[in-house]
Amino acid sequence: MSRVEDLWERLVRAALRGRAPGGGLYRQPETGLAANVPSSLGNKDIDDILRAADEIQDDDPNIARILCEHAYSLAQNLDPNSEGRGVLQFKTGLMSVIKQKLAKKEAGGIDRTQDIARLREFYKLYRQKNNVDRLRDEEMELRQSGVFSGNLGELERKTVKRKRVLATLRVIGNVLGQLTKDVSAEEAQSLIPEELKRVIESDAAMAEDTLPYNIIPLDAPSLTNRIASFPEVQAAVSSLKYFRGLPKLPGTFAPPPSRSLDIFDFLQYTFGFQKDNVSNQREQVVHLLANEQSRLRIPEDPEPKISYVNRLACLVNALEYQRASILAPDVFCVSILDEAAAQRVFLKSLDNYIKWCNYLGILPVWSNLEAVSKEKMLLFVSLYFLIWGEAANVRFLPECLCYIFHNMGKELEEVLRQQVVQPAKSCISGSDVSFLDQVIQPLYEVISAEAVNNDNGRAPHSAWRNYDDFNEFFWSLSCFDLRWPWNLTSKFFLKPARRSKNVLKSGGGKRCGKTSFVEHRTFLHLYHSFHRLWIFLFVMFQGLTIIAFNRGNINSKTIREVLSVGPTYFVMKFFESILDIVMMYGAYATSRHLAVTRIFLRFLSYALLSVFICFLYVKALEDKSNNNNTSVVYKLYVIVLLIFAGAKFFLSVLLHIPACHRVSDRCNSWPLVGWMKWMHQEHYYVGRGMYERASDFLKYMIFWLVVLGCKFSFAYFLLASINPLAEPTRFLVNLRIDQYSWHDIVSKNNHNAFTVLSLWAPVVAVIFILHFNDGFGSYLPSQLLILFKTFDYVVLCFLLQIYLMDLQVFYTIVSAILGFLMGARDRLGEIRSLDAVQQLFEKFPAAFMNTLHIPPPQRESVQSSGSGQVVEKKKTDAAQFAPFWNEIIRNLREEDYIDDLELELLQMPKNSRSLALVQWPLFLLASKIFLAKDIAVESKETKDSQEELWERISRDDDYMKYAVEECFYSIKFILTEILDDEGNNEGKKWVARIYEDIQESIAKRNILVDLQLDKLPLVIQKVTALLGILKKDQTPDLEAGAVKAILDLYDVMRMDVLSFNMRDNYDTWNMLAKARTEGRLFQKLKWPKEAELKAQVSRLYSLLTIKDSAANIPKNLEARRRLQFFTNSLFMEMPVAKPVREMLSFSVFTPYYSEIVLYSMQELLKKNEDGITTLFYLQKIYPDEWKNFLARIGRDETTSELELGDNPNHILELRFWASYRGQTLARTVRGMMYYRKALMLQAYLERMSAGDVEAGIVGNETADVQGFELSPEARAQADLKFTYVVTCQIYGKQKEDQKPEAADIAMLMQRNEALRVAFIDEVESLKEGRVHTEYFSKLVKGDINGKDKEIYSIKLPGNPKIGEGKPENQNHAVVFTRGNAVQTIDMNQDNYFEEALKMRNLLEELNCDHGLRSPTILGVREHVFTGSVSSLASFMSNQESSFVTLGQRVLANPLKVRMHYGHPDVFDRVFHITRGGISKASRVINISEDIFSGFNTTLRQGNVTHHEYIQVGKGRDVGLNQIAVFEGKVAGGNGEQVLSRDVYRLGQLFDFFRMLSFYFTTVGYYLCTMLTVLTVYAFLYGRVYLVFKFQMPVMALSGVGEAVQTRADILGNKALTAALNAQFLFQIGIFTALPMILCFILEQGFLRAMVSFVTMQFQLSTVYFTFSLGTRTHYFGRTILHGGARYQATGRGFVVRHIKFSENYRLYSRSHFVKGLEIVLLLVVYLSYGYNEGGALSYILLTVSSWFLAISWLFAPYLFNPSGFEWQKTVEDFRDWTNWLLYRGGIGVKGQESWEAWWDEELSHMRNFSGRVMETILSLRFFIFQYGIVYKLNVQGDDRSLTVYGFSWIVFAVLIVLFKVFTFSQKISVNFQLVLRFVQGLAFLLAVAGVSVAVAMTSLSISDIFACILAFLPTGWGILSIACAWKPVVKKMGLWKSTRSIARLYDATMGILIFIPIALSSWFPFASTFQTRLMFNQAFSRGLEISLILAGNNPNTGI
Repeated sequence: MSRVEDLWERLVRAALRGRAPGGGLYRQPETGLAANVPSSLGNKDIDDILRAADEIQDDDPNIARILCEHAYSLAQNLDPNSEGRGVLQFKTGLMSVIKQKLAKKEAGGIDRTQDIARLREFYKLYRQKNNVDRLRDEEMELRQSGVFSGNLGELERKTVKRKRVLATLRVIGNVLGQLTKDVSAEEAQSLIPEELKRVIESDAAMAEDTLPYNIIPLDAPSLTNRIASFPEVQAAVSSLKYFRGLPKLPGTFAPPPSRSLDIFDFLQYTFGFQKDNVSNQREQVVHLLANEQSRLRIPEDPEPKISYVNRLACLVNALEYQRASILAPDVFCVSILDEAAAQRVFLKSLDNYIKWCNYLGILPVWSNLEAVSKEKMLLFVSLYFLIWGEAANVRFLPECLCYIFHNMGKELEEVLRQQVVQPAKSCISGSDVSFLDQVIQPLYEVISAEAVNNDNGRAPHSAWRNYDDFNEFFWSLSCFDLRWPWNLTSKFFLKPARRSKNVLKSGGGKRCGKTSFVEHRTFLHLYHSFHRLWIFLFVMFQGLTIIAFNRGNINSKTIREVLSVGPTYFVMKFFESILDIVMMYGAYATSRHLAVTRIFLRFLSYALLSVFICFLYVKALEDKSNNNNTSVVYKLYVIVLLIFAGAKFFLSVLLHIPACHRVSDRCNSWPLVGWMKWMHQEHYYVGRGMYERASDFLKYMIFWLVVLGCKFSFAYFLLASINPLAEPTRFLVNLRIDQYSWHDIVSKNNHNAFTVLSLWAPVVAVIFILHFNDGFGSYLPSQLLILFKTFDYVVLCFLLQIYLMDLQVFYTIVSAILGFLMGARDRLGEIRSLDAVQQLFEKFPAAFMNTLHIPPPQRESVQSSGSGQVVEKKKTDAAQFAPFWNEIIRNLREEDYIDDLELELLQMPKNSRSLALVQWPLFLLASKIFLAKDIAVESKETKDSQEELWERISRDDDYMKYAVEECFYSIKFILTEILDDEGNNEGKKWVARIYEDIQESIAKRNILVDLQLDKLPLVIQKVTALLGILKKDQTPDLEAGAVKAILDLYDVMRMDVLSFNMRDNYDTWNMLAKARTEGRLFQKLKWPKEAELKAQVSRLYSLLTIKDSAANIPKNLEARRRLQFFTNSLFMEMPVAKPVREMLSFSVFTPYYSEIVLYSMQELLKKNEDGITTLFYLQKIYPDEWKNFLARIGRDETTSELELGDNPNHILELRFWASYRGQTLARTVRGMMYYRKALMLQAYLERMSAGDVEAGIVGNETADVQGFELSPEARAQADLKFTYVVTCQIYGKQKEDQKPEAADIAMLMQRNEALRVAFIDEVESLKEGRVHTEYFSKLVKGDINGKDKEIYSIKLPGNPKIGEGKPENQNHAVVFTRGNAVQTIDMNQDNYFEEALKMRNLLEELNCDHGLRSPTILGVREHVFTGSVSSLASFMSNQESSFVTLGQRVLANPLKVRMHYGHPDVFDRVFHITRGGISKASRVINISEDIFSGFNTTLRQGNVTHHEYIQVGKGRDVGLNQIAVFEGKVAGGNGEQVLSRDVYRLGQLFDFFRMLSFYFTTVGYYLCTMLTVLTVYAFLYGRVYLVFKFQMPVMALSGVGEAVQTRADILGNKALTAALNAQFLFQIGIFTALPMILCFILEQGFLRAMVSFVTMQFQLSTVYFTFSLGTRTHYFGRTILHGGARYQATGRGFVVRHIKFSENYRLYSRSHFVKGLEIVLLLVVYLSYGYNEGGALSYILLTVSSWFLAISWLFAPYLFNPSGFEWQKTVEDFRDWTNWLLYRGGIGVKGQESWEAWWDEELSHMRNFSGRVMETILSLRFFIFQYGIVYKLNVQGDDRSLTVYGFSWIVFAVLIVLFKVFTFSQKISVNFQLVLRFVQGLAFLLAVAGVSVAVAMTSLSISDIFACILAFLPTGWGILSIACAWKPVVKKMGLWKSTRSIARLYDATMGILIFIPIALSSWFPFASTFQTRLMFNQAFSRGLEISLILAGNNPNTGI
């Protein structure tokens, strides 16, 4: 214990003595004892007391000791037995410090009876020392003075100091009060006099604004927060006051003294809501009402009844404020909430409840909506939000919340009717009233029990109820069987029994079934959800095939055969009805009876229709065969088809066209129409009315008609590409082949059915691929199409291949062209270069004013006054634009994208009234003066006229003209300002005289005669010299120099330049000459001291001295890109911005778990194996930004990172610099806080434009925005409109564990006062001898003491993480968000200040017309900022850019199927929080939680749009392993989507064309990817099958190619010959790359686009994209078959380390390596037995793409692995891999340590019976090798009997026995070592002898031996795969160890085969160099090589 005490002593001493570095206003986050108070104590006072002890430690350590003792006593009272987590350590350490350290501050003992007296005296001294009364008065004086920007910093400092002092005094006063409770009343009276008590009370009242609040201080007045003074806030607060209809609360219920009772207090008392939940929702309702009020534009009272200053004075005493507000509420609340605002909030918030009531046919709580008063509306809204705020996980059940609200609303109405306030019966338990315990807890417990039963996602979805099942129970009237209060005996609340751990047994016990839908794990969901698509494709294929077989003749026979699609359609519909029945298994008991009835009625109807239609068609065919051309049956058949088709068309029109849909709604009462609609489409609560506006419907219908029309027209009528298959099929059916290469079982007497199947199977597969690929085909990289360029598929000719590709090609072309044209229409990419920025800069101010700013009144007056005021209007616009532009540039400098010189050149002058022209940034004018000077000098020689001279200056470059004009007028302005001449104005007269003469000369067009322009260089030299002096601070010597410079200028102008007649102004010139002669001219100068004049001097000096062109400013590519996009967006169409006061409010929401917050120096300086640090990597990747950073902190550019250690602030800045270039939380927070900064600037300038006196400037003065961030009004306005919540789920745990992430998060809160952090706090306590854990959802913010301050703490019913982690994390914290909208931001995203300026415009889109419904999700464009990190990152960036721009553009409009894909979309917040939230959280099924919010929005009649005038940064994974893990997660998530009810309902309820769009953009893309790979297998296995099957007498190893080719030559079948010849398909991959290319062209220009695309090819992007194909295929297919999808963290770091061979093998073995080697095996077999007389060229052309696929899958992980071909790494990798492979592991060993542990993990996904069966079926393909090859052996001769095949199995068994002999268990062999060695040696000799004898005595050849290896290897793998699938059975049989040994051998073999090429490549040094340059840019490559050379002590060099 002594060691523990010592550690805690040191910790507490550091906490009590530590001081934050730097001189900032706010302290750094605490890391001492005060920051480590256990949350289980649950007492905020302990934190406050320890912070106060820290504050006064230096003033009086003994007082600090008293406070610590009191904190200890509080902790002891709260937890006397120290049972809570961390309490014992906390108390031990605290007591140790009190006794051993703090007590030693004084000599002798401590008299604790004097503690009260000491505290009393210290209170007085501390108060006197800090002059509390004066602090208060000084702050009041500053606030009354108008707070100009210069005083804002001082005001902030005084405010912070006052808060700290008063907070400390409040703590001391509270401790005094608590200590006096332990003494008698008389003694207490003597210790604390009444006067001191009054002082303490007064100080405590003034400290009320130090009490925690979120945004609006409702429970305590605040001197510093101006929000409470806004009229809309006052109106909202007043509307919630107690109204007359509410019964009075008992006297025991008292609100805080600072406010009166309101309706939230009434609801809290009635229903037992938690206090902090009430406070949270009170603020939320006030926030919503205030923002709605502000948007109504209700004018403020021009003469408020009490001024703001007087209100502040009243707030000095809280008791007076309370008394005044009660007695005279009209004085303090000058505004009244408009009823329209209340009604809007009411209808928006309860819209889902109203729709729920209408759906169920019940009346809402109110009987008549029109009769509901404003007060009643607010009461119901408040009740709903209180329910929602405390519902925890039940928030995912929106209709359950409606049920709860409905019943509680009735209870509320009953209370109002009785006018007697009493606790609601539903919330009473004994003497307690708790909504959480009585209403939410029972629901949570049953949901949690079901979630536990899912076995952490391993159980089948059908075995447990998820969130959707619980919610959908409330979609029927049967939910009212639950009654109110809850009937806990209902089956709904039945908790399931725990499932059996035996994977072969299903869980038993009673349980409540699923509701409405069951997520069975099967591929049949694809047909079930999208049966219309499959039927369409199959019917079209059937029809085209029939036409092809009739040689294209359209006659009665062809039509009759085409009508055979009728039976096909009905049979497929019948199959769909069967699936309806099967898929509902498990939900019948809980589903609505009407829905079950519909399913069986559809089954019966389609069964009868199928039989009837088939019967009619067969009878019609029989009549045709009887030559009955007028068959009645045939006519009846046609009539039935027409009637059915007409009815279907009629229903489709009714359900999907708005006008018809409204008609159909009126016809629902008609039995026939209602029955038809019911049978046609199921009615759910969601998915109703899923139709679009007629114009939108026509747009996406025409889109698909064009795509499909082009496809079928081109494919059939132009190429007739199905025809070549028709003749070969006829030929093969009639072809008779008598000799086969094997024992044939299936091909005799069946007309070569399997051969025909091999002909058509690849065709059908590719048809499905190309139909299903077209949705995302545009995003399949072009390189994947290389797989198709040589796929002749044995019998596919060139034309057929075109047919198979054309749908993909046409969709790609149409969608890409459409997206390109839409982007061009939206004016994307108009500004794509710096040259364009410079040329168009003149238009930016006007464009900015028209879109992003609220124009001041004077601008409109100027604009309306005619063309003569154009310059004045431009100047007005420029003056308004300049503050925003300069702030953008300053932020670029703060981010180190530009240097100080670029900052100066890019900034724009204020454009004040001093110059009558627009002043442009210097980067536009740089060097222009010198060019103009040269032109002027040349004009004298060329004798140009004045007009010609001016035309030459302004012809090519307007900015040269602007530079000349500005220089001309600026010199006049500066000279006029500085020349004083002691009041005689001689200098000013000289300036005026010269300028008048020059202007007169210009007017007379005589300037070339009157001025000697060849002397201009001399004039510029003199002016520059003068300006250089004036730039500096005034000194006597400089003043003398300035006088001399002016005199020199005077002499030059007088003697050398001016040539006009001076007689007209003789007096003036004579006066000047006399003064010059007497030496008094210009002797008294007015030195420039005003900021504006100094700026003009500095600017003119730069204008006259910068000779280099600034055409390449800024140099940084990221700065260029941002400025180009921002300026381009100014000309794009966007809604007009509202003033900040009237804009929609919004929140930003970021979920965080444990990712990097801020890089530590240890992380930055940690070296990898090559000695490369992360910081070195960043310095090489961003060299210019590193130099800019060093310059910003005042360091030389040669400074190393180690030299920065002498300054802690520089170290911190370095950490931030590096973190801002990674995917860290710090980067995200900085970016999102730009929203607040932008709003503050906009609000500040708007108030100044309006002449707001409180803002500190009148409207006609130039804007000085230097202090806008400290303006109280601007900050309050921004806080009312913007909230940022980061939900750090385990922040509480991180604080307890003292993780660095917690300290970094606290630092972010200190640096960003508006940042809020939500987290889940776990509090442990001991109840009844057992540890009980309680969970709280908490919200904290940074406070003035450097610690987070708790704002709200809401108790949860239990652990909130019962579903997927991220949505559960979002759900617990969403209650702390505010506003009308919420933007979802991941923690790997970024934002930019210039983009934040456009947020007001984006939010207005929620009220714009985007279709039939208002938008509910606003899609936002993304920029992937990790694209420059490596080549892989650039591939991801380019792929993502194409998808998030052109792709999303088309999906949103015209296709209307854009969902939410995890982008920074903006949600209609109230819409979503009342409908289940912004994501779904059911375990596993909702692993891709983001997209389900889009599904949910669409099903609930939302509207998703996409907007590209604003962008947000996004980080992507940059290493191959990171990318693979991410893609695996996404592919697995899509596999789960296939099973989901959301996809099923969307597939069923969309109209046909919208369904096509939806399918192709979601699960269809991944199905296409999987089918692409399956087509490769179909091709290769088809070739191998045909090779094995047939034999010609002449050629023993020839296959069907020779057989059929010979017959074709004889018969002259040209079509079949074409089908058999290998054709090299022209490379058409360019078409699928079209979206990416067009995206590049649109935004980069044609040349740069081509360069980018070609560069990608040279960087082997083909290999990468082909490899990704395998990743998606594996995880998508495996998820549907077996499950196993899970969230996997990718790390999001910088990949600068080498990945070991074993790590790559573990990750890719089953997804790529096994499949790649299987393809290699197929190709080798085909090479050995298959190719014909075409020879090697034929084989290469036919299989090159397959080889490319296999090689990419096998070696891409090592090709894209840093240092992957370095010999040292290769040697280490092999050693590591062999150790991993041979280590047997054991209990607790992880997969990365042992092969056995990894192998068990790889098999863990196979858990369900159907998956095992499918795995077994798929494994049977491996047995074809042995069956085919044994009949090709020389040893078997012509024997085709099964005996040959049987004997091969005997040989295989012998090999297995030999393997077992040589791998006998080592444990058993210890006792029989000699015997075992003898047996092994004997077995080896016998095996060698047997093989030798067979070779010598029989026809067995060496080639046969190698052939046997080819045969037995796949057989063994097939057996192994089957054994793994049935692992439990194999274990019971005792064969598992043998199976594992064989598996280890296979993995060892595969690893060796892959490793050998890597090792060989590592021998060549250039391979490693090439790879490094391939992966990283040249700067890093050079740095890496230099680092390797210098790393002489690198341990790897000794290998």
